[in-house]
Amino acid sequence: MIPQKNRFSDVDDWDEPEEEVYRVYSKEEIAALQKSDASKYRALSPWKIVLAQIVITALSMVFWSIFGAPVGVSLYTQSAFLGGLISVLPTALFLTRLELAKKSQRLNPGRFLAALVSGEFIKIAVTLMMFIGIAYLVPGVLWVPLLVTYLLALKCVWLAWFWR
Repeated sequence: MIPQKNRFSDVDDWDEPEEEVYRVYSKEEIAALQKSDASKYRALSPWKIVLAQIVITALSMVFWSIFGAPVGVSLYTQSAFLGGLISVLPTALFLTRLELAKKSQRLNPGRFLAALVSGEFIKIAVTLMMFIGIAYLVPGVLWVPLLVTYLLALKCVWLAWFWR
C-alpha cells in the first residue's frame, strides 16, 4: 500500500504552538508568599546538618564502642570518629567557603557559582586527602566502622527533609 499525501486535515498540532503563560514573581512578591505561609517555606540552616553529622558520629562512636575488648574507647571507636571526621570537616569547609562568598561585596550569580564549584572541589579534595592520609598514617584502622560512620554522616542531609 502506498501512502497518500494530505490524508489528514491541514491543521497540525505542531504548526500552532500554544502559548504558555509564565508569571515572573518579583523578590518582594516571593518574600510576601514566604511570610504568608512561614511553616511551609522555612529556611533551614546548613549548619544544622553539620550538627546532625556530629550527633550521628557521636552515636556511632557509642555503638562501636561496645565491640572493643575493653568496652569504651577502643580502635572501633577511634575508627568511627575518623569516619565522622571525614564527613564533617569537608562539609564545614564547603559551608565556610559559601558563607565567605555570600559576605563578599561584589557578589553576583557568576561569582557565587564559582564559589560553589570551588567549594565543592575543596570538599572532594579534602575528603580524598583524608582517606589517603588515614590509610597511610593510622595503623590498624578498622574500615568497617570508619566507612559505616562516614556513610551515616553523609546521609544526614536526608534528615533536612524531615526538619522542614
